[in-house]
Amino acid sequence: MRKLQQTSRLTAVMAALAGACGAAQAQDAAVAELTKPDSFVSIGAGYWSDDRPQQGIYDGMRDKGGYGLLDAYIARRDQATGTWFTLDARNLGLDTRELRADWLRQGNGGVFLEYSRTPRDNPYTFLTGVTGIGTSVQRVPAVANPARTEVELGSVRDLTQMGFNKYFGAGYELRVSFKNEDKSGTRQWGRGGAAEFAVEPLDSNTQQVEAALAYVGKNFQAQGGYYGSWYTNDIKLVDTALTTGASPYFLSQPLSNQAHQLFANGGYNFTPSTRGTFKVSYTSATQDETIPVGAGVPVFAGAPSNINGKVDTTLVQAGVTSRLSKDFSWLASLRYYDSDDKTPQVRVIQTNPACATGSQCVDNTPVSYTTISGKLEGTYRLMQGLNLIGGIEAYSQDRTVPVGTPSGGTDLQRYVPWRTKLEETTYRLQLRRSLSSTVNGSIAYLHSTRDGSDYTLTNEAESDEINPIHIADRQRDRLRLMVDWAPAEALTLTFNAEGAVDEYSFNTARPYGLRDGTATNFSFDVAYAFSDQWQLTAWYARDNTKATQVGQRAPSGIALAGEKEAELEDIGDTLGAGLRGALMPRLKVGVDVLYVNNVNRYPETIVTAGPTYPAGITGPLPDIKNELTRLKLYAIWALQKNSELRFDYIHEMWKTDDWSWLFANGTTFTYGATTDGTQVTQNPKQTADYVGMRYTYRFQ
Repeated sequence: MRKLQQTSRLTAVMAALAGACGAAQAQDAAVAELTKPDSFVSIGAGYWSDDRPQQGIYDGMRDKGGYGLLDAYIARRDQATGTWFTLDARNLGLDTRELRADWLRQGNGGVFLEYSRTPRDNPYTFLTGVTGIGTSVQRVPAVANPARTEVELGSVRDLTQMGFNKYFGAGYELRVSFKNEDKSGTRQWGRGGAAEFAVEPLDSNTQQVEAALAYVGKNFQAQGGYYGSWYTNDIKLVDTALTTGASPYFLSQPLSNQAHQLFANGGYNFTPSTRGTFKVSYTSATQDETIPVGAGVPVFAGAPSNINGKVDTTLVQAGVTSRLSKDFSWLASLRYYDSDDKTPQVRVIQTNPACATGSQCVDNTPVSYTTISGKLEGTYRLMQGLNLIGGIEAYSQDRTVPVGTPSGGTDLQRYVPWRTKLEETTYRLQLRRSLSSTVNGSIAYLHSTRDGSDYTLTNEAESDEINPIHIADRQRDRLRLMVDWAPAEALTLTFNAEGAVDEYSFNTARPYGLRDGTATNFSFDVAYAFSDQWQLTAWYARDNTKATQVGQRAPSGIALAGEKEAELEDIGDTLGAGLRGALMPRLKVGVDVLYVNNVNRYPETIVTAGPTYPAGITGPLPDIKNELTRLKLYAIWALQKNSELRFDYIHEMWKTDDWSWLFANGTTFTYGATTDGTQVTQNPKQTADYVGMRYTYRFQ
């Protein structure tokens, strides 16, 4: 009997051990299954029926024709060492291609290498007689109607990144990264006081290095390091003289420069309910390249060959958040930012022989400024999940005034009135409800006031009458509303609305500029699940911005010819819907519809008549309307459990009545009255259809 009992106990223990071992093995198997990497390869082709200059600006498919589609994601994991390798390839058949490889070992570190290309195609077509486009020597024809060649402009950015991170234990991690970006191509440009066509050649390189050491502890977290950037421009001066050999006409490009920064940021948990944060950085940016001056250009006597540009910036920021009780919490932050422009004020080009006496001189104008900003906010928890939030934000900025000539002349290097001090304060009151299963939302009111010191004037009477928008006294009131409502498990509704009113103080000494403005934004989203297989989404958004602007009405050659008041307005409407579902177990389908309508209005009222406009010039300007309609259909057919075929169809139509490159009578705008002759054209209606097919294979 005792032997039987002993055997039974041993059997029970063994069974328990076996069960525990089996459970552990099952758990390990589950973890292994969850961490097993998913990979795929997708290959196909697509075709656009027509050119799409406007919608193809950035997607690498501007022109009519076929395109290759190749994407892949390869992931491998070594279960024994916890090492991952991933290869992510996107859009390899297009100019928007991206490729990234990562090697990661859990708890140890990793390395990555990445490449991406970003194209930017100009949506206009140029008919021009200018030669040498894309180079530093361009020649402008000296006749009114030269032989023209069709030209398309665009640029490409090639970005390569690499880096690594290393964990040292005890919460320490080292991160190092390097970026190299090459930019090439052409960009629409101009020259002269009148409208004259030119093309900016792009051939530059930007390199960035960042190294940071991070520490993560129980209460203290921080990182600090170094950031550096180097910009090199291989084309510094562009010669755009007339073909007849007239006086040279040079256009300058940005000079090479560099910047070096030391930084640190982090936070400390003083108590479980109180945390402080900080951020500091110091940056020194320099430009020490020789100033390029074209042959034959008059240079001011004693002009330096190097501008010795230098700007030092200092940032110090600190903040604290604390929960004083279960119902009340608060936060505060203070930020100091100083930009100290130490570049000497110099004169290089002599614009007029009298420049030596201080008349009609143009110098560089170093400007320094210091900004101090802060924020204080409190949150009080009310009943039924409601929170009352109140806060104040303020900033104060001190700015140096561009001074006169370095030789003590009378010319001022200012062309609009200037302020040495700006201040703005914003008050916010918000009621918010969150963590509800059916209704969440908030309503907020903000009031801002901006003013500053007296204006420092220019040496031009007309310029002194401008009230610059970015420094003018202003009062702004904003109201924000957000509601997220789920009346049923399958239905979610989201509503957002915001309105703002701006009032700019009117000053009879400076009557020209903005007087007032309004802005409203509204959006509504709905998501509904008919079943587990079918879902519907739809949204509508509208934004409306208005501004009243007063300016001079001065035809060519007539000064102070009168005043005009413009009621500028921009209206945008966006409507979209999407449907996803399964027609059969192996067939999934979807449809997306998008409609965008944007209208810019320029109604003007003549306040003071003044002399009449020259013949052929009338007002107000007509509206500009841009409209986009896009229909997308797709179907996915599962060939097997791990492979599928996808079919896509897109219909796209873009329309515009933009008159920017047209004369009042509808004829094409032409650069230059007696030279150049360049014309800019755009198809006002661009319609294109896309069909594509791709095969995707998934594996582990």
